[in-house]
Amino acid sequence: MIKNKKCIKKTKILAVNFGGIGDEILFFPTLKTLKTLYPNSSLTLVLEPRSKSAKELTSLIDAVITCDIKGRSKYLNIIKLLFKIFSGQYNIVISSGSSKSVAILLFFMGIRKRFGYNTGLLSKILLTKTVSLNKNQYAACMYHDLTKAIKDNQECCLPEIDVSSENLLWASQKIGDRENKQVITIHPGVSKLSVEKNMIKFWSVQNWTDLIVKLLCSGKYKVVLTGGPDDEVTLLQIKSELAKYDFPEDNLTDLCGQTQNISQLAAVIRLSDLLVCVDSAPMHLAVGVKSKVAAIFGPTDDRKLLPPNDQRFVAVKEDNLECRPCLWEKRQTTCEFVNCMNISPTKVFQVIEKTL
Repeated sequence: MIKNKKCIKKTKILAVNFGGIGDEILFFPTLKTLKTLYPNSSLTLVLEPRSKSAKELTSLIDAVITCDIKGRSKYLNIIKLLFKIFSGQYNIVISSGSSKSVAILLFFMGIRKRFGYNTGLLSKILLTKTVSLNKNQYAACMYHDLTKAIKDNQECCLPEIDVSSENLLWASQKIGDRENKQVITIHPGVSKLSVEKNMIKFWSVQNWTDLIVKLLCSGKYKVVLTGGPDDEVTLLQIKSELAKYDFPEDNLTDLCGQTQNISQLAAVIRLSDLLVCVDSAPMHLAVGVKSKVAAIFGPTDDRKLLPPNDQRFVAVKEDNLECRPCLWEKRQTTCEFVNCMNISPTKVFQVIEKTL
C-alpha cells in the first residue's frame, strides 16, 4: 500500500529590481543566494521592459513581470503591476529600491514577508525587516546585503551568466580562425537612453578608430567589432574611418548588428581574450562570463561598478581629475565638457597589453 506523501508547496519569491540590463546582472548574486536559502522555490523578477532579456542570461529566474516606471503612464502601470502581484500569491518580496516610496509599494503588494533597505521610519513600519544601505561598495555586494534580512553572513559572489553551447558554437563560427592571435572584442556601447538623459559616458569615434588601428598594426590581435541598434551610427562612422586603411580581412571581424540577442553577445565576449568597452551592459556581461575587460570610465565610479581587487576587470580612467566621479555622486547629468572621457587610445592600448 502506497502512503500519501505530504505535498510541499514551493516558496514563491518576488524580487523587484528596476534599472538597465547591467543592474539586473549586478542583481544576479542576490537571486542566487535567495535560491540557495529557499531551494524549493520559484522566483519572479519585476523589472523594466528594456531589461526583460535578463532572463536569457540565467536559470535563476523562473518568470518576469515588466513594469514601465519611467513613462508617462507610470502610475497606471504601477496599479496594473499591483493587480498582477495580488493574483500571484507570493510569500516573500525583496526590493533593491532605495527610494522611501519603495516601502509603500511593497506594503500595498499585500505580501506577508517584505524585505528592503532602511530608508527611514516608514520602511521600518511597513517592511518586515530592513537592512542598511551601503552605497560605497561594488553594486552587486550592495544589492546582496538585502539577503541579510533573511539570513546574515551570506557571502556575495560575482554575477554568473549562463552561456549555452549552441550560442558558443555560433560565436566560434562567427569569430573564425584565430591564427594564433588574441581576440579583442570592441563594443562602443552608446546608449540612446543615456544620451537622451545627458549622461555622456561614450568615447569618440576617432578614439575608437585609432585604438583599432593600433591593435591591428601590432600584428598580435584579431579585432571583433560588435554592437546593437543603439550603436549603429557610431559603428558606421568607425567602419568608414577604418576603410581608409588596408588591413588583412581575417584580422577584423565585423559582427555589428549580427548578434540577435544578448545571449549571443555574451557568447562572443566569453570566447574573446578581452573586451574593450565603456561603462555599459557589455562590461557587466564580461564580468558575468569571467572574461577580461578593459572598461573606459569617465564620470561614473568604477569602484562601484567593477569587482574590486580582480585584475581581470580593469578600469581605464583619468586619475588626476578631482571632479570625477561625478555622475550619480554629485549630479544627475554630466557636465558640458566631459573632460574625463578624453582618454588617449595609447593609454587604452597600454592597459590592454598589460591586462593580457
